Amino acid sequence: MTAFDEARARTLLAGACRTAGLPAPDGARLLALGENAVFDLGSPALVAKVGRSPALLPRAARELAVAAWLDAAGIPVVRPRHPEPVTAGGHPVTFWHRLPAPVRPARTADLAPLLRALHALPAPEGLLLGPRDLLAPVDGWLAAAAGHVDPADTAFLRARKESFVTAVAALTPHLTPGPVHGDALPRNVHVGPDGPVLLDLENAGHDLREHDLVVLALSQDRYGVPEEEYRAFTAAYGWDARDWDGFAVLRGARETASAAWVAQHVPGNPAAAAEFRRRVDSLRNGQASVRWYPF
Repeated sequence: MTAFDEARARTLLAGACRTAGLPAPDGARLLALGENAVFDLGSPALVAKVGRSPALLPRAARELAVAAWLDAAGIPVVRPRHPEPVTAGGHPVTFWHRLPAPVRPARTADLAPLLRALHALPAPEGLLLGPRDLLAPVDGWLAAAAGHVDPADTAFLRARKESFVTAVAALTPHLTPGPVHGDALPRNVHVGPDGPVLLDLENAGHDLREHDLVVLALSQDRYGVPEEEYRAFTAAYGWDARDWDGFAVLRGARETASAAWVAQHVPGNPAAAAEFRRRVDSLRNGQASVRWYPF
């Protein structure tokens, strides 16, 4: 399998630009490299997302459809240039209108009103939003690290995943299930001259709305979000998911997925290997407050 790195992503991007009738992306600037390689094309004023795997094509198509639906519903979201993904080497590539420069970093209180507005929407007509299945990709992420991580860690995370699949299915929600963002963090909000805009809709689904609220609570515990910022978020949204009986289950499921997600980046990446070790050890030892780090 060809490694998905910046060089590979740039090759795919060039092919997608040719297909889309866009100029060669010679000066494209890499913004992020994870599930997608994200590039600022400079001129034209577009951002491109190159999917890591051809298997992400349905998700890319759904993200474009979700963006169009939310835009029509009056929720500020990033707007796609094309209604369908372009493929290059089988990989999905989506193009988005670049937003104006941010006026400041997004805060937790910027995220809460966007989520309230999203959570107030009924399910869209003609657009099937599947469940926000946090744990479905875990086996694939772990498989991508075969030979690079301890098999005992892989077995531990797979067993943990299976236990949470059962536990999540048995949850009784506090909120009425419906559309969710799926990765509700301030990093997925852009604060421009006209106010906050919601980004990264690829994990949107129809599920427990608590999914969108547990994310930030976990971020306080694991990633150092200050208590006052978390409180600003819950005050602006109007409810604290930690008061829900199912909180620990959904938190544990997300932790499991977050640890497994790192595994796919371990080959050739010492920082990812160290972070994978940190996350797995803290889960094994029941250390709920050990700090986790990006890499």
